[in-house]
Amino acid sequence: MQIFQILNTQDTIISYAKKTIAEEAKAIAYLEELIDEEFSNAVETIHHSKGRVIITGIGKSAIIATKIVATMNSTGTPAVFMHAADAIHGDLGNILEDDIVICISKSGNTPEIKVLVPLIKSFKNTIIGITANKESFLGKEADYILHAFVEKEACPNNLAPTTSTTAQMVIGDALAVCLLHLQGFSSHDFAKYHPGGALGKKLYLRVSDITSRNEKPQVSPDSNINTVIVEMTEKRLGATAVTDNGTILGIITDGDLRRMLTTNTSFEGLTAKDIMSTDPKRIDDDAMAVDALEKLEENSISQLLAEKDGQYTGLIHIHDLIREGIL
Repeated sequence: MQIFQILNTQDTIISYAKKTIAEEAKAIAYLEELIDEEFSNAVETIHHSKGRVIITGIGKSAIIATKIVATMNSTGTPAVFMHAADAIHGDLGNILEDDIVICISKSGNTPEIKVLVPLIKSFKNTIIGITANKESFLGKEADYILHAFVEKEACPNNLAPTTSTTAQMVIGDALAVCLLHLQGFSSHDFAKYHPGGALGKKLYLRVSDITSRNEKPQVSPDSNINTVIVEMTEKRLGATAVTDNGTILGIITDGDLRRMLTTNTSFEGLTAKDIMSTDPKRIDDDAMAVDALEKLEENSISQLLAEKDGQYTGLIHIHDLIREGIL
């Protein structure tokens, strides 16, 4: 009986989840029919504006506004969030002469919006409204209306903002993407605003950024095996360069040590030059880290020696690239 109840509960939960997704998907699909010349004109107005985009709302719409602001800022459209309640208590000072204000409100008739919109109009700033009700106060007073109509909320009581906030977010995404295209915003531009993200690191992180933080294992060609093992153990990069006055002669890896142990009953008298791999794979210290990854993968190796002007500068390990999120 208990197992039956659990299965029945699981079926009910899955059913509710699928119904919610289906209802929101239907509402979002309908938005496509509402994209018209008014939307296009609003996008063109923002694109040609010399100011920023100020986005405001109340309640859940304010939360959506913050997300749209974040999306615009990361895609090349300067945007600022202004809470509608705070705006009528001093934050109107955020709005500059050339700024465009986007007001988000499902009903378009909230008290804060009714107070705020006339004040913005008195400043002569352009107002773009995102609302489900074109006949609302916001719908009639805004210079441009982006219609985010939804038939009903996914909430079974048709009360909690669910479908409507999803629709608002999608309209915001559509705005941001259209502006992105008009500006010719590229992946390189995106990386400028996301230097800490994986894409930013792929485009900007250099080998030197990694080697400068790593230990710099190196031994001379005449170093004994004990010295080699200690150097590799202390520097913890699984390898060491063999150098002579800074010039790379070879590399010794964990694999080289294992092969030495299988081919020699004693390593007394052996030196670094006896077991090193000559002509090791190397990369310029100024090269991009993503190029180092490509070279590591092409040669099925874990370490690369970095050099600058013929001088050894450090070692880069594939784990470094994994840690940085490049792989």
